[in-house]
Amino acid sequence: MRIGVLASQGAFAEHIAILRQLEVEALPVRLLQGLRGLDGLIIPGGESTSISRLMLAYNLVTEIRELAKNGLPIFGTCAGMILLANKISDLDAEPIGVMDITVRRNAFGRQTDSFETELKIPVLGEKPFPGIFIRAPLIEQAGSEVEILARLANGTDVAAKQGKLLACAFHPELTNDLRFHQYFLDIVSGRQ
Repeated sequence: MRIGVLASQGAFAEHIAILRQLEVEALPVRLLQGLRGLDGLIIPGGESTSISRLMLAYNLVTEIRELAKNGLPIFGTCAGMILLANKISDLDAEPIGVMDITVRRNAFGRQTDSFETELKIPVLGEKPFPGIFIRAPLIEQAGSEVEILARLANGTDVAAKQGKLLACAFHPELTNDLRFHQYFLDIVSGRQ
């Protein structure tokens, strides 16, 4: 299994490290040719405007959009979730726009308002998942084909799945818990 991790900006090295712990071939993707031959793609957290601009500069947006429409599993975390959304309520940059969700960037406030919380994510089992929220977005609306996987205690949607697309507002790559990445690999392999 070959999983690419968009390496324009953000926490790509942490995703690669987790994938390697799970004994998967993990490749940084910076240029168009890096998208060839992948079984799945991760778009990491980082600064969504910067990632969007770099993706446009390197002609990655259209190609990733086409790959998603043709069934490539894609996992977006934090900024990656923002870029997968078909609507961003507070950003003028061009998203990839393949997931039927509306998101709001920096929904919880500034960097100093970042927080950690335990999340109930039934698809991962009974044990709570450590949610690390850093200038995190949230899902404001989701289409009928979108399955909400996790909510905060106040009901705010923070993780979702639509077909082979997976997105979360938090940073599973900054934890020692490999379950969310394993769940994505199960999507890639067709077990989910």
